[in-house]
Amino acid sequence: MTKFVGAHVSASGGVDNAPLNAMAIGAKAFALFTKNQRQWVAKPLETKTIDAFHQNLEKSGILPKHILPHDSYLINLGHPEVEKLEKSREAFIDELERCRILGLDRLNFHPGSHLTKIPKKDPEYHDKLIHAELQCLDVIAESLNRAIEATKDSNVKLVIENTAGQGSNLGYKFEHLAHIIDKVEDKRRVGVCIDTCHMFTAGYDIRTKETYDETWNAFDKVVGREYLMGMHINDSKPKLGSRVDRHDSLGQGEIGWDAFKFIMNDSRMDDIPLVLETIDESIWAQEINALYTFIED
Repeated sequence: MTKFVGAHVSASGGVDNAPLNAMAIGAKAFALFTKNQRQWVAKPLETKTIDAFHQNLEKSGILPKHILPHDSYLINLGHPEVEKLEKSREAFIDELERCRILGLDRLNFHPGSHLTKIPKKDPEYHDKLIHAELQCLDVIAESLNRAIEATKDSNVKLVIENTAGQGSNLGYKFEHLAHIIDKVEDKRRVGVCIDTCHMFTAGYDIRTKETYDETWNAFDKVVGREYLMGMHINDSKPKLGSRVDRHDSLGQGEIGWDAFKFIMNDSRMDDIPLVLETIDESIWAQEINALYTFIED
């Protein structure tokens, strides 16, 4: 079993600090924002920052393929308004370029939201909702195709994160992920990141060996395991199927420890970044260590 566990570490003061912050908690993988995640525009990366990032990365011993950068929370690649959609697409392409400059080979992002408000009392509620979702999924896929075309000299993969399905966020069903991938023209440039909290609150149970196997077999069948390029390892404050996105520390939420033991002994999760986004960073080192103790000989 070759597992690479880490956390989403701070890049405050410069992206070159992220590898050092990962080292400090004993991480073998990490995630980071390559710019302020709550701002649209950032200064281009300076040569000295890029050089320092590579030096610190070499010091950490962490490989680029075990780093899972995350894009800005402002980006919505399925936005229903043309102007805001174009702004999101431009920002996303910039994020891909920042990853390329840093020598990273994947960018994690939330697929997008349709933002349609349909009253639940509407007799055609379900039909209208399905229509809004399908329309939005097609827009997201088109956004990815445009981003791939704009960065065709790059090998950075666009890694779609599953969501909890809160509000109008899409990507909470495996079928959503499959729909987007199906419409992406260059499938070599697309992948998936599965967040365990999001998976659980979207209704996919992983707490027992039986339900864990059922869920992952469904993923393999609907999406395809070859697309799995990273995971976010989180427990969940809300209950199964609640469609609410609130992470918890490992073993302290509704999922419990067993699911994480299954992951650490599942060879299908070898050689990809397994990244903590749990709520108490002061215990990340302990959580990472605990996960490694689960690996059976």
